[in-house]
Amino acid sequence: MLFDFFPSRTLTWYLAKTFVVRILAVLVMLVLVLLMLDLLGASGRILRHPGNGQAELLHYVSLRLPQLVARFLPYSVLLATILTLATMNQNSEVTAMKAAGLSAHQILAPLVLAATIVALLSFAFNERVVTRATGTLKAWQAAEFGPVPDDPDARSNVYFSHGDDVLLAGLLEGTGAATAMRNVTYYRRDEQGMLRQRIVAPVARFADPGWRLEAPRIFEVGPAQARAPAAPLIVAEGLTPAQIALRRVDPDAESLGQLGDSIEALQAAGRRTAELEGRWWHKISGPLSAVLMPLLGAVAGFGLARSGHLFARAVIGMALGFAFFVVDNAALAMGSFGGYPPLLAAWAPIVLFALIGETVLIRSEE
Repeated sequence: MLFDFFPSRTLTWYLAKTFVVRILAVLVMLVLVLLMLDLLGASGRILRHPGNGQAELLHYVSLRLPQLVARFLPYSVLLATILTLATMNQNSEVTAMKAAGLSAHQILAPLVLAATIVALLSFAFNERVVTRATGTLKAWQAAEFGPVPDDPDARSNVYFSHGDDVLLAGLLEGTGAATAMRNVTYYRRDEQGMLRQRIVAPVARFADPGWRLEAPRIFEVGPAQARAPAAPLIVAEGLTPAQIALRRVDPDAESLGQLGDSIEALQAAGRRTAELEGRWWHKISGPLSAVLMPLLGAVAGFGLARSGHLFARAVIGMALGFAFFVVDNAALAMGSFGGYPPLLAAWAPIVLFALIGETVLIRSEE
């Protein structure tokens, strides 16, 4: 038996089904358009590698598709809310429901319930599919769309500091003494902190101690001279595989449990983890933002359609929704820089805009 907060079973099913169908329609439209544009931009880099063809393009699509679905699902819920309620308002369905004694909150209840189910499915999809696709795609991009070593722990675009010097690697693979880096750049500084040398090498392997750069190319900053590939060179003798293991954390490619374990390991080593903690909380709050969208877009569904303000109400609902995404990204960035505590950075935008949406709904309709 449904609670009194919901309308009748038939009406609840009708509203929820209409809402979910439009979420899927908007999501498919957005993802297909954006995937086509993204593929146009990436196809040149993919086909540049010898041997790549249609199969590699389809592989890229399969890896990029989950990322686009996860990113634009909340937007789809917002746009579906506005389309559903604005259409029902224009067809006088909202007026009929209110004349039957339903409040604005009761009309929105089936939409919020459907959005909650969508948010839970989105969370599971992110944990099981998106993280794996992201890790695979980043490793493939770091290998310049060539063959990727079969290493589940591989990480792309990593950097390490050794005193004043900096070591960057396009791809990091292996563990322990078998750790290796590819597409390596080493910046060597002098005692004053000024850049002295830039050393580029295709591969760096652990030499115990230090890292052996294979076929390094050295650029001397002072005289602005480049040297041809030289004999293997040992750098960063104080950097060990154990220290590197603590830096191999990519929050986008790790599930909630894996990221939690990485944060605990970094904290035990005395490393700063505020950014990772914010991303950990955002893995929960991000999908739940879909639950907020019916409340922010609800303003489009009420008021008299014949008054000529329906379009303005739809624009207001869309503006509230997109303002939330702007504030959410800004808060997450502030949390990464230490401006906000991680918990506040992840959850404050949802609480703030829930209060704003509820205030607008109550003052205008209740």
